[in-house]
Amino acid sequence: MNDWPEAWSDDNRGRRYGRGSASAQPESPRVMRQVRRGQPAPPGQGAYGGVPQQPQYVDGHGSGGYDDYDSGYNTGQVYGGGRGGGDGYGPQRPAPDWRRRIKWTAITLVTVLFVTTVATYFWADSKLNREVDLSKVIERPEKGEGTNYLIVGSDSREGLSDEDKKRLRTGSSEGKRTDSVMILHTGDNGPTLISLPRDSNVEIPTFKGSESGKTYQGTGRQVKLNAAYAEDGPELLVRTVEFNTGLHIDHYVEIGFAGFANIVDAVGGVEIDIPQDIKDTKSGADLKKGKQTLNGEEALAFVRTRYALAGSDLDRTKNQQKFLSALASQVATPGTVLNPFRLYPTMSAGLDSLIVDKEMGLFDLADMFWSMKGVSGGEGTSMNMPLAGSSGGNLLWDKDKVKQLVNQLNNDEKVTVTGD
Repeated sequence: MNDWPEAWSDDNRGRRYGRGSASAQPESPRVMRQVRRGQPAPPGQGAYGGVPQQPQYVDGHGSGGYDDYDSGYNTGQVYGGGRGGGDGYGPQRPAPDWRRRIKWTAITLVTVLFVTTVATYFWADSKLNREVDLSKVIERPEKGEGTNYLIVGSDSREGLSDEDKKRLRTGSSEGKRTDSVMILHTGDNGPTLISLPRDSNVEIPTFKGSESGKTYQGTGRQVKLNAAYAEDGPELLVRTVEFNTGLHIDHYVEIGFAGFANIVDAVGGVEIDIPQDIKDTKSGADLKKGKQTLNGEEALAFVRTRYALAGSDLDRTKNQQKFLSALASQVATPGTVLNPFRLYPTMSAGLDSLIVDKEMGLFDLADMFWSMKGVSGGEGTSMNMPLAGSSGGNLLWDKDKVKQLVNQLNNDEKVTVTGD
């Protein structure tokens, strides 16, 4: 029996909630509501006696009535709804956790930087040419405060082709001689860079041959400083400098012509203020007065020039100091250190070209370059070894001033001695 009012059929219920919908469209899902059933109909008011009392639908908030039928239906609550007015279809993607992302990005960057730094350190350390054995040097002075580097520029043509020798005006002499000799002292009172003219008069002391191991007794023989290097290489040069100064040498660094030019080119040239016009056919220098950037070929010609200068070798040593300090400053700039396309070629060119002692480390090398930069920046002192005159073409040191200078360096005191 049909409980619906008279003349109502199932077709009349097509748009109402219930079974057997006649609508052509499928019913949309709805939130089921609790059905509150009323009291039974009074007798005589059944299916044929009037419209039966309809169920009262109550939503989840306790409100009822037909007008509230769709309350909550279109708010995206059917499937749980998306926050912020989502469309209601499926769970929404959670907001990104930026704090977590930043944390892991920072950890990744630090890890990459650490690995790169360690790899670079071992790569650079493996390229150092540790050829000089200072343990072969005998009767050494007592070590003082601070660190003393003996920096040598040799006239070695090793690695230069015939075309390079012609272009750089190096000549083709066999063997190696010192083209410049400097002592760099580093300590708590600023760096001090001292040039020892290669024509300085020195005594060759008793020494042990670097190759033969044989001891050669000193005879008081007086020679020019560069003769010591030519006679038995770096070890005898260190022995001679220590014997004639009383200053302990901690590290030895040497660079040849080719290496010097390559380093300058690797950093993109070095800016320097040239005090006068220089034209020297022997070194190949043809430079104008004023501030300018020198490439490797021009820089080598500049530091080798002596015959075009009024003070000859003494003026040349001043130019060498000035240029080496400028080179160190250029190497230490952010444009070189923070640019891998310039840093690695510079390091490669420099490390391949340098000859150092067996105890020399990368931190020692960095200390040396940083201190040389300090000299050009006004934080230190540059000078020539104090001289007292010359004899037979050899330059004589002022012994009293040299002794005072060495005492100040050994005690790591501020240098007050002046040189030529």
